[in-house]
Amino acid sequence: MYRNYNIVVKDVILRQKLIDTKFACDLGKCKGACCTLESEYGAPLLDDEIGQIQDSLTAVKIYLTESHLNKLEKDGFFENKNGELLVSSINNKECIFAFFENGVAKCSLEKAYVEGKTNFPKPISCHLFPIRVSKFGGDVLRYEEFSECSSALEKGIKENINLIDFCKDALTRRYSKNWYSKLKEMIGK
Repeated sequence: MYRNYNIVVKDVILRQKLIDTKFACDLGKCKGACCTLESEYGAPLLDDEIGQIQDSLTAVKIYLTESHLNKLEKDGFFENKNGELLVSSINNKECIFAFFENGVAKCSLEKAYVEGKTNFPKPISCHLFPIRVSKFGGDVLRYEEFSECSSALEKGIKENINLIDFCKDALTRRYSKNWYSKLKEMIGK
């Protein structure tokens, strides 16, 4: 185990807890809590994601409730708080793009993408969750713990899935397949 240091892969620093943590989402138990976490801040957005989301709105709107559509029309889908772009939320809780399917909160952006209606899967911060990216002269990746994800920790242990493997597609999307392969090589997995 990598208990006393961080790993650096091509100028990206990974906190060792990302390597050690077992994690696999269990939507049946958490009910999509990541889309409904209570906070005054929504998911972070990159500048170039604004246009991609704007281009996806028509396809996404068919999944949203009237309250979400009203908020979207009135206030838009993002806000700028202290220079940071964030997805808007409903009552500091539900993501503006959240919808419910069989009692589970899901992402309308992702649903439209999976159904081939858009080219944008979802914000990279959502795709990486529960990995968070901080900027300290470059990207620093850390695992952000939420009590709502306790079932994901249990499932990860039970199925022996590491957090970095669970988030492989998101990490590859953000940093490249070559970067991910280098990470796996460095940790000997």
